Amino acid sequence: MDKKSRFLSSCFLAAALAASVLGLGCEHHYYRVYDPDYRDYHVWNDDERAYYERWSRENHRDEHRDFRKLSRDEQKEYWNWRHSHGDHDHDHDKDHH
Repeated sequence: MDKKSRFLSSCFLAAALAASVLGLGCEHHYYRVYDPDYRDYHVWNDDERAYYERWSRENHRDEHRDFRKLSRDEQKEYWNWRHSHGDHDHDHDKDHH
C-alpha cells in the first residue's frame, strides 16, 4: 500500500469513528410518562415532544424546560391540554388500582 492509499484509508477510518461518536450525542432517549389524572401512560418521543413544544409556545412557557421538572400543576395543565389535542397516539396501558 503506498503512502497516498494509507493516508486515504486513515482519513476514512477517522471519519467513520468521528461519525459514530457524534451519532451517540444525537441519540434520543424515549421513556414513558404517567398521567395520574387520566390514569394512562404516554411515550415521551419526538411526537410527544412536538406536542409539548406547541403547548409551551401557546402558553408562553420555556419550550426547552424538561417536562419532568415542571410542577405537578403545570404537568396537569399540559395533560389536560394534551388530551384535548389529538390524544390518539399515546400508550394505552392503564393503571387500574
